[in-house]
Amino acid sequence: MASVGKGYALILFSVFFALIIMGSMAHVAVFDEYWQKRAEEAKKTVREAYHPNPEEVTNHLNIHVHEAISGSNSTRRQLRKYKGPCLATNPIDRCWRCDRKWAKNRKKIADCVLGFGRRTRGGQSGDYYVVTNPSDSDMVHPKPGTLRHAVTRNRPLWIIFARSMIIRLNQELIMTSNKTIDGRGANVLITGGAGITVQFVRNVIIHGIRINNIVQGTGGMIMDAEEHVGLRTMSDGDGISIFGSSDIWIDHVSMSRCYDGLIDAIMGSTAITISNAHFTHHNEVMLFGASDSHSHDQMMQITLAFNHFGQGLVQRMPRCRWGFFHVVNNDYTHWMMYAIGGSKHPTIISQGNRFIAPPLINPKANAQQVTKREYSPESVWKNWLWRSEGDLMMNGAYFVPSGSPKASLPFSKADMISAKPGTYVTRLTRFSGALNCKIGKPC
Repeated sequence: MASVGKGYALILFSVFFALIIMGSMAHVAVFDEYWQKRAEEAKKTVREAYHPNPEEVTNHLNIHVHEAISGSNSTRRQLRKYKGPCLATNPIDRCWRCDRKWAKNRKKIADCVLGFGRRTRGGQSGDYYVVTNPSDSDMVHPKPGTLRHAVTRNRPLWIIFARSMIIRLNQELIMTSNKTIDGRGANVLITGGAGITVQFVRNVIIHGIRINNIVQGTGGMIMDAEEHVGLRTMSDGDGISIFGSSDIWIDHVSMSRCYDGLIDAIMGSTAITISNAHFTHHNEVMLFGASDSHSHDQMMQITLAFNHFGQGLVQRMPRCRWGFFHVVNNDYTHWMMYAIGGSKHPTIISQGNRFIAPPLINPKANAQQVTKREYSPESVWKNWLWRSEGDLMMNGAYFVPSGSPKASLPFSKADMISAKPGTYVTRLTRFSGALNCKIGKPC
């Protein structure tokens, strides 16, 4: 499929901005001058983050995967806790994990991201901010030392935690640009309240935390930047909601049981990598693209790499609309309906994943098919570019590809080192989820 031209991209952005200004789905009750400015800045940064040649990004990631695990092979997931020396089993982890001095050089991890979010640096250029207080009692004037106070500062910050803590967010946590939430060295759990909102911002890293049992926020007056407090409507109940934002990296998170999605990315968000995560016990796991009518999501480019989709999952791993999605070397050990779905002609390149279908109990409710096209007849979806290369299909799983065999693929095989085949996936994803990092030892 040919890349979207720059002229067409500008048209899409004009449509995108017009919809955003109306506040559609933004949960901003009063779209005042501050939010208009924030949306305008997001429009510019999303345009800059969009890659006109996504094949270059997929090639770059594939080469790193090949180099990271050359000569290694495994088809069994190691269920027992690993007690041996540090193993960095994929190229992102190999960049930082086995350095016992990681805590003295925390910001090095910002140089490790691959895929479409590869330019994300979070708060690398800023100071450290230590969260010392797990409370979230004041939405308008958050207490210094709380996570809400940290993420609403205007300057770049690398946010760490003084100790293990459980944080219940009374309302959605609205982040500003150039922030890293780094949970390494502590057990940080966000649970029982609202989730994290990444809206009209850029350059955000969320790493090493656990998020579960998220509920809808009721809305109200909430601080969303140092100089601004705005009225919000009810939040959706996503674990992490990405809205009109770019250069986002989510890595080594453990997520389950949220009211809506675990991770949603909508309204023209792009340049996103989600890696090394562990997802369990949830129905609609990920939604990429707000609706079939929002064509500005053509700009969406997302990499899913080295994640484990585990117990108790039902569907949407992910569900995609419009954009370009590179799904590489993930382990799909559980689903009840389907793994990867979509509508409105998304491009989905599935490489080197392992798909283990659920048991075939009712032939009329066959869930062995990995893929699901929605709201389109075969006469339409047969032209969508969905590719499966090197995937390992187990227990009757099968992937239904589409797109003309003669169509121009979004990468050149002659110039590309393929991702490792699905037989390597258990090694690549062995340490997915939040890690139990100890200061002075490798993670």
